[in-house]
Amino acid sequence: MREYLEPGRFVDSDHPLVIEFAERHRGSSADPLEQAVSLYYAVRDGIRYNPYSFSHEPGSLKASHALEAGESYCVPKALLLAACARHCGIPARIGLADVRNHLATPRLLELLRSEVFAMHGYTELYLRDRWVKATPAFNRELCRAFRVAPLEFDGLSDSVFHPFNDNGERYMEYLADHGQFADLPLELFFAHLERCYPHLFAAESSFMLSGDLQAEAQSMSRIDS
Repeated sequence: MREYLEPGRFVDSDHPLVIEFAERHRGSSADPLEQAVSLYYAVRDGIRYNPYSFSHEPGSLKASHALEAGESYCVPKALLLAACARHCGIPARIGLADVRNHLATPRLLELLRSEVFAMHGYTELYLRDRWVKATPAFNRELCRAFRVAPLEFDGLSDSVFHPFNDNGERYMEYLADHGQFADLPLELFFAHLERCYPHLFAAESSFMLSGDLQAEAQSMSRIDS
């Protein structure tokens, strides 16, 4: 388990910001499971989900960067949960998968030119002698705007699916799992993204994904109502 407990380039569990965050949110219990659950909710709701924060810059993927920015997308948030867990002595790793019908707005889907969200990040935590999946990406306010229940986590069961919204419409489907890793496999990560979204990696592309998914979702919600 050593590789799942030590700091990594992106799971930078030794960064002062990560240490401070983990200590503040691990809770008072000595039980690793209860600490993991407390950390999950701190990452889920304390760091806003915003896919427009994606960047070619590798440093933006670090767990500590998500804390510095106060918002990020699924991969850095999953790395942050893993980093906090490692600081607390809980083995943790990053998982990557392709999903369909992710929480998205028409503008974001048009930008990606695809319904498939490649390299969606989740965390695996080793609790009670088994690996358990947790997905801390989507904060409560964002889920409210999209009218979908936020993902809960009890430390005992996998927490990965937003299968339906409030209207019974399917929201997320896992298409392919790329595996689990002690740290983010940077070359694999960017290579697969470039295959899926070549237009975003073209030489002439400035890759400006500025925006606020939550504001767009809230606007859509007002129109629908």
